[in-house]
Amino acid sequence: MYPILKSSGWYLIGGLMLFGLYGNYVLHAKDTSPPSGISPEKVAEYVHAVLEADRTIYTNHVVNRMQAKGIVSAAEHWENENALPLPAQFLQHSGKLVAESGRGIRYRLISLWPVYQRNAPATEFERKALDTLTQHADRPVTGVVTSGRKQYFQAIYADRAISTACVNCHNNHPLSPKRDFKINDVMGGMAITIPLD
Repeated sequence: MYPILKSSGWYLIGGLMLFGLYGNYVLHAKDTSPPSGISPEKVAEYVHAVLEADRTIYTNHVVNRMQAKGIVSAAEHWENENALPLPAQFLQHSGKLVAESGRGIRYRLISLWPVYQRNAPATEFERKALDTLTQHADRPVTGVVTSGRKQYFQAIYADRAISTACVNCHNNHPLSPKRDFKINDVMGGMAITIPLD
């Protein structure tokens, strides 16, 4: 019986040593883990990257492709005309759904030359950001804004004319205050607003 106890003892000691090494690894891993939470700047970057990719895919691989093949076109009054929403409308409608979800995050397109006044800058911060982006479109304009008792991080990214559909719509719309846009011009901004509480 003694040999059995002796071999069981080695198993027990070996197990405790492995547990000790593993336990030390777990504790060590916890000690070196990054702090919890993501900065609002990073969140805005992630959201903007997804929105920009979705809008580009929709514009180039749905709207432009369907129109080029003569299948269906995009139109401002798409609900009544059995057409696709314009790329800007696609983004505005998805932004409305996100705002209605109650998660606190919002995004929308704004412009110094809006076709509809609801897309004009809502605050002085947004107006100044759009002024800046017309000159320096490579980086977003960011800041903390207050609405009531709540504070929000806001990032405004340059919104460029990525297709002829964008340019043609704005240059030919009867309500458009600016009619000389060209491809890649800054037409406005994409405002992303994130609650800080």
